[in-house]
This record gives sequence, structure tokens and C-alpha cells, in this order.
Amino acid sequence: MPGARLTLQERECIAVGLAEGLGYTEIAGQLARPASTVSREVSRNGGPSRYRADRAHRATATRSRRGKTTLPQQSASTSTVESDTDDAVGAFAAQFTDLFVYDGMPRMQARVLTCLHLTDSGSLTAAELVRRLGVSPASISTAVRALEQRDLIRRERDSPRRDRYYIDDRTWYRTTLNLARASEEKVKAARRGAEILGATTPAGLRLSEIGRYLDYLGREMVQAVERWHESGHHPTITDTH
Repeated sequence: MPGARLTLQERECIAVGLAEGLGYTEIAGQLARPASTVSREVSRNGGPSRYRADRAHRATATRSRRGKTTLPQQSASTSTVESDTDDAVGAFAAQFTDLFVYDGMPRMQARVLTCLHLTDSGSLTAAELVRRLGVSPASISTAVRALEQRDLIRRERDSPRRDRYYIDDRTWYRTTLNLARASEEKVKAARRGAEILGATTPAGLRLSEIGRYLDYLGREMVQAVERWHESGHHPTITDTH
């Protein structure tokens, strides 16, 4: 809301907008904020090329605490604890998101997945995701559709006109098994390439070795999932699709 302090989610939206080459006015439109607010935020936190949401959020929290030294001791202490907690959660959310991005996931998908993981229920509606991340409904729609296709989240009907997106205890089981299936296709491709190029040629030998490695890796992933399941720590895998 105009005049209120920027949230971490809004700062992450600013960072995404800058990375996508959007102007301050466009970013401000997504946040329903004045363009001057975005401009000041970026300028005081390193400029467009150096702006980082988590760093800007920590810096703002620090400045805020410094400006409240005249508050009564008990109120100042309580405020500091709450601010430190929010700051720690926000920093962790940014770090967790970056891990997904490092693995090749588009940032908006990574932000949605992180948001779901850090929610006690593990589920949110599209409208809740829009509010928490401070982005447009279209951005959320694109991200959740891609995550569904990768079997990283599930969708259920929350009401006649509203869907809820969630992660469950088998999300990472399915992810690992899907990676194993993808590995199988790569094994087939590598073996086919070796046959075409000739098994005794340097390129053919290289592809044969790749195929053997990926075949071994895929089988190990499946066996790891089975061993973890047999350890009794998690629910039975009843659906791997």
C-alpha cells in the first residue's frame, strides 16, 4: 500500500523487474506503488546493477532500528526481536530461492516454490501468492502452470471458483523419480548416438560412456528413494506420476 514500508516480497519483485529490464514505472505498477518509491529504493541500495532484495531489506531494517533509539527500552527490544526474526526469514527465503535459480529454475517459479515451502500449511491460493510475492496474477499463473508440469506442486479445487496450490510429503520423491525417468531417455539417446557414430570411434566411445554413467545414476536415484522409504521416515509412495 502506498506509504507503507516495502516488504521483502516487494523488494524481490523490484529485483526481478530490474533483471528483466523493466523501468521504475512498470515495476511500480506491479506493486501499486509510486514510481518515486521504487526509484528511491533502488538508488539507496546500490543502483539498478547492484540492487539485491535481501541486502536492501536488511539495510532498511538496520536503519529503522537506529531511528528508534528514543523508544522505551521494552518496546525497542520487542521491535528489534521481531525485526530480526523477519529479517532472518526474509534472508533465508532469498537464499532458498537462489538455490532453485542456480539449478536452472526461472526465478518466478523459484519464488513460488519457496513461498509454499515456508508456509506451515504448504498450500496457498493464487490470490495469496499474488499478495505475498507482490506480482501480477499472470506471473503467478505462468509459474504455477510450469511447476505443475514438472510435478513439483499439485492443484486442488478450494472452492467452485478458486484453486489451491500445494506441496506434500511426496513432492521430492516424485521429483527424484522424474529425474530418473529423464535420465532413461538420455541413456537411450546416448546409446543411439554411439551406434550411429560407431562404437569404436572417439565420439562413439564418449557417448557410450555417457550412457553408462547416466544409466548408473538413474538406477542409483531410484534405489535411494526406495531405501529412504524403507527407512520408515516418510509416508508410502502411492503416486509417482
